[in-house]
Amino acid sequence: MISFSEYSHLYMVPHLTTALTGPLLDLEKRILEKDTSIEQWLRSQWLDHSPPFYASVDLRNAGFKLAPVDTNLFPGGFNNLNPAFLPLCVQAAMVGIEKLCPDAKNLLLIPENHTRNQYYLQNVARLANLLHHAGLNVRIGSLLPEVTTATTLELPDGQSLTLEPLKRIGATGGRLGIEGFDPCAILLNNDLSSGVPEILTKLHEQWMIPPLHAGWVTRRKSRHFSAYREVAEAFAEHIGIDPWLINPDFGVCGEINFQERTGEECLANNVDLLLARIKSKYKEYGIDSKPFVIVKADAGTYGMGIMTVHQSSEVIGLNRKQRNKMSVVKEGMPVTEVIIQEGVPTVETVDDGTAEPVVYMIDRYVVGGFYRVNTSRGIDENLNAPGMHFKPLAFDMGCTLPDAAQSPDAPPNRFYAYGVIARLALVAAALELERSQPAET
Repeated sequence: MISFSEYSHLYMVPHLTTALTGPLLDLEKRILEKDTSIEQWLRSQWLDHSPPFYASVDLRNAGFKLAPVDTNLFPGGFNNLNPAFLPLCVQAAMVGIEKLCPDAKNLLLIPENHTRNQYYLQNVARLANLLHHAGLNVRIGSLLPEVTTATTLELPDGQSLTLEPLKRIGATGGRLGIEGFDPCAILLNNDLSSGVPEILTKLHEQWMIPPLHAGWVTRRKSRHFSAYREVAEAFAEHIGIDPWLINPDFGVCGEINFQERTGEECLANNVDLLLARIKSKYKEYGIDSKPFVIVKADAGTYGMGIMTVHQSSEVIGLNRKQRNKMSVVKEGMPVTEVIIQEGVPTVETVDDGTAEPVVYMIDRYVVGGFYRVNTSRGIDENLNAPGMHFKPLAFDMGCTLPDAAQSPDAPPNRFYAYGVIARLALVAAALELERSQPAET
């Protein structure tokens, strides 16, 4: 068996090319200079807000700007993390679980219904394994109606997963578990895109992690980025930078139907307004690039319902293929609301492919990350699309140990900057969940 230390030598830093310009280099210098103050500021945030149990953040490094473009509260890529960082994952999971359920022994993990997606199943296996090492008895409960008995799935990497049918248990049926297994906590790795199944509701004395209102049936990206804007402005004031350098601007259209072509005027107007604001900032910083925006479903994931737009005329009179692409997201859910987000190009490449970093966190700790790489997509396009693959971030010291003796652009310092921005998005997610919590809970 290969040890964790041996794994670290197997996962080398990928060949990364990044073209920096003045603003981002200055930003990284400021982050490096203020690292002690930054850690104190972040620590103060966690005194007032509870972080989600886990999250992943997609970042974009434009060479002049470093910003999050998506925050996932049901991360599904633990299999893509460098195995050398599993001990850190285990320690962070221990902290997160002990906060919620100090005497936890049993944990029920509920995954997505992707039983044919081998990569996703490897993620579930990795997640179950690290929770096991955190001192928990872990069983996997399936929402699939066809799973009526224990069903074992063999994975390509030699692992196996056993899915078991969920059932309500307890004298009043107010708890959720598996036959003979009564968990203290329930960890969702299912984003509830198609709604909240009845079996998950009205539970008593059990922690649901994340809470049900974190699912896409109620969550909105615009609410997250509204919270992030607040966090970014407060952080920027703290370290003395322009918040635009770390914050993607955005607008929202709340009533749209791509198939019926209603809401196009709202969408076009918002595109124009946002492009004008981006052009103004580009002029301020002397950025010689063509601004663009990303139009995407305000609720949803898996890279669906997304388009790159350079001018408002592009969203008027979409053809049938474009309308079909934009009208539904995961589980066939219709798109009725969209967020128009400032496009942050990526200047990073890995192995000749366009790349963006994805940072993983458990509790308030950065536990690893990877590059999403897509050789068939451009610097202004969504990379979470067919053709993508992943390269683990195999940094020697993780995302939390900058090295003042090296340049701001050195890998330990670059990855530290990634970790800082990702944790700002995590603070925003904490605010978002607090504010969207149903009154009855």
